[in-house]
Amino acid sequence: MTILKTYARLWADDMDASLPLLRQLVGGEPDLRFAFGSIELAAIGDFLVIAGPAEERARYAHASATVVVSDLDELSARLATSGGRITTPEVTGPTGRYLYARHAGGAEVEYVEWVPELVSRITP
Repeated sequence: MTILKTYARLWADDMDASLPLLRQLVGGEPDLRFAFGSIELAAIGDFLVIAGPAEERARYAHASATVVVSDLDELSARLATSGGRITTPEVTGPTGRYLYARHAGGAEVEYVEWVPELVSRITP
């Protein structure tokens, strides 16, 4: 299993107001931008902007980062053998499969296994 990409999460009220500075900082456009329920997500550079009403964003605030991995099943096995645990079971979303997990030390992370098209388009 390989970590393909790690995103710092940025919480925002308004996606359109958040993106201009990030476009300047990373020198490009978002790799991904989509609605997920009542929130909107955009991946730009190493940032994942999560925008929408504060009460909706709060549903996802327990995770400190989003980490894209090559094999979610292997990640789950490694969590189990290292004292970690899955806190939100695997679900399929617009970008692939994902789950939330708490590491033995207490950190909580969203792990995502992208669909092949995203892996080939976004990762080197």
